Amino acid sequence: MRSSVIVFPGSNCDRDIAVALQRMQFKNKMIWHKETSLPKSDLIVIPGGFSYGDYLRSGAIAGKSLIINEVIKAAKSGCLILGICNGFQILTETGMLKGTLLRNKNLKFINRDVNIRVMNNKTRFTSKYKLNQVLNLNIAHNEGNYYTDSNHLEQLKKDNLIAFKYSDSNGNTDDKFNPNGAIENIAGIFNDKKNILGMMPHPERMVDELISNSDGINLFSSLLD
Repeated sequence: MRSSVIVFPGSNCDRDIAVALQRMQFKNKMIWHKETSLPKSDLIVIPGGFSYGDYLRSGAIAGKSLIINEVIKAAKSGCLILGICNGFQILTETGMLKGTLLRNKNLKFINRDVNIRVMNNKTRFTSKYKLNQVLNLNIAHNEGNYYTDSNHLEQLKKDNLIAFKYSDSNGNTDDKFNPNGAIENIAGIFNDKKNILGMMPHPERMVDELISNSDGINLFSSLLD
């Protein structure tokens, strides 16, 4: 499977995702943001980090990069798009996903492992997980507080477009297990065609039992499958 990782100035997770993809036998290429064409790709990843130092607001400048037009074209043609953390923010900035990412509720940067519950395992990103399975993944963000209007929130629930919710180790999604204030504990969403996934937690950091755990592996296994 062919993948492309978009690289922006300030990105600091592009190499992490590249290592995870290569570990899972993806044929990966790194694409600089000033490029105006993409290689043929089955998956495009917009990685985490702090593109352009998060000036203006997270993802705002990266969302105007030259390569983004090609990513949007690829998404419209059905290519799989994965946006992680800052990548999720960029997806909302460009309109590829609806909603926005606000400052964390405590107005502080959060870097810790959290539990998330799989809300939909009938997609190309999540098919290797069990429905309601609880994963332990890392978050590292200042603007992870997902928000959207009431109409879109109802659509997310009605069309099963919520990918993950913050939870405890038993899958409880009470507000007290919400690290950043995201509406209804939402940690990741799909677009209506389910070929785009934006998520705040970092699956690429959880692919090696020696340094973390392997809870992120099945996201990549699902894509390969």
